[in-house]
Amino acid sequence: MWSVSITIFLRGSQVLGIIPKALAKVDIIEKIVREELQVFTMSKGMNAIFDHADTFIALPGGLGTLEEIFHIFFWAQLNIHKKPIGLLTVNGFYDNLLSFLDQTVEHSLLTSSTWQIIISTAAAEQLIDQL
Repeated sequence: MWSVSITIFLRGSQVLGIIPKALAKVDIIEKIVREELQVFTMSKGMNAIFDHADTFIALPGGLGTLEEIFHIFFWAQLNIHKKPIGLLTVNGFYDNLLSFLDQTVEHSLLTSSTWQIIISTAAAEQLIDQL
């Protein structure tokens, strides 16, 4: 997360970490995040993410991260937003997920225009430039 938040901050944009209170206790948001918003539930977290973001960036993560990616991506498919979604695919982390999404387009379960809002790179600086 350091490289993403530092790059965004140094380029003059705001960095906001949104985290459930239960996870805030284990201090998983690094200190470079300038502002932190703690929420009580994941659904309130998703609403806060959507309300505050101009773009979405997912770093390698677990089930909660996947839920957030698909939630935001599904909202794009429903035309609720047109905000870009970035996946930082360090060491190929999201390669299998991207292949799966390619298959959903091939099987007409996802439109290629919706698929185009996802941008994926292995380097934080390159991802931010493309977003």
